Amino acid sequence: MTTLQKQSCMFVGIDVHKDTHTAVGISPYGEKLFEITVGNYTNDFENLIQKVEEKSGTLSPFFGLEDVRGYGERLAGYLYQKYPVYHVPSILVDNARQNATHPEKSDSLDALGVAKVMIQSIDTLLPYTISKESEKAKQLKEISQDREDLVLERTRLKNQVHTLLYRIYNNEYSTYFKDPFALKALRHWRDAKPKCDPFLLKTMKRKVRRLLDIHVEVSDLEKDMETLLDTGGYTIQTASGYGFVLASTIIGEIGDINRFTSPGSLAKYAGCSPRERSSGKKVRHVKSRSGNRRLNCAFHRMALSQISRMGNDRARVYFKRKISEGKSKSQALVCLRRQMVNIVWMILKHKTIYRNA
Repeated sequence: MTTLQKQSCMFVGIDVHKDTHTAVGISPYGEKLFEITVGNYTNDFENLIQKVEEKSGTLSPFFGLEDVRGYGERLAGYLYQKYPVYHVPSILVDNARQNATHPEKSDSLDALGVAKVMIQSIDTLLPYTISKESEKAKQLKEISQDREDLVLERTRLKNQVHTLLYRIYNNEYSTYFKDPFALKALRHWRDAKPKCDPFLLKTMKRKVRRLLDIHVEVSDLEKDMETLLDTGGYTIQTASGYGFVLASTIIGEIGDINRFTSPGSLAKYAGCSPRERSSGKKVRHVKSRSGNRRLNCAFHRMALSQISRMGNDRARVYFKRKISEGKSKSQALVCLRRQMVNIVWMILKHKTIYRNA
């Protein structure tokens, strides 16, 4: 958006909460035009639109939402029908606040900060979209997050059951099964009747039953992932070293691939694009610590799978070439991860399969 185009816009920043939303509209020169707090119902949204149209005059409204937990999804869907809507990362608002002379925080100041970020960075913000691709990606994201939470809970319970089994059986329990948390082993612990403290045994059995329930829940979620990937026509899982769990995470975090005009824009969003840290004659680049961290972690796991025994030769050759150029293994892995972003963008954009040739 050019400077001339910005001069005909009114930027409305919205700080989103569960029950209420605070909106602040500013002119292209940063002048505050209005402030309003509305509820999270359709009638409240109509009051917001009425206020915006009353204050906009000849200016075209552009809306930005600082939506962290999805509380603004209903509002964004309503606004999307009439106006351009953008996602504003909370870190950009927070950075602007911390650089202020007297940093303060309130709903009104947060909404004002969102509007000011739009003036400065609207060309780099991702637009809000409603499409079949975004709806499918949203479903995959919710399922992958549920699975991730269950896996974390399962790990925590395993550590606790390890301690309980040791207290009940001493080291002898490790000789009963090769994997003490296999389904056969868990059913044995659930039905076992050793002579020990009855309350200790009851605690162990309760946690084992929860582990069995988690196994069923994780299996159901994984089946849902496979179904959504198949019905959605996704081909990202055709890449070597890939699985439907990793594919679901990446698709869920990317959303509609049409939001990203190039692999470079996707790399910046995922935090896979190196930052320049140059001074004088010294030119160097460092790894980025920003971006979508779940997506960044997924690309990191993807790069690791490519150079594993089950990966592919081209990735291993590329990885070794970067090391021969003087890069460390960590730096070479960052370079490979950036290549994975290019591949994923092409696969999702053009609905092609991965060809290892």
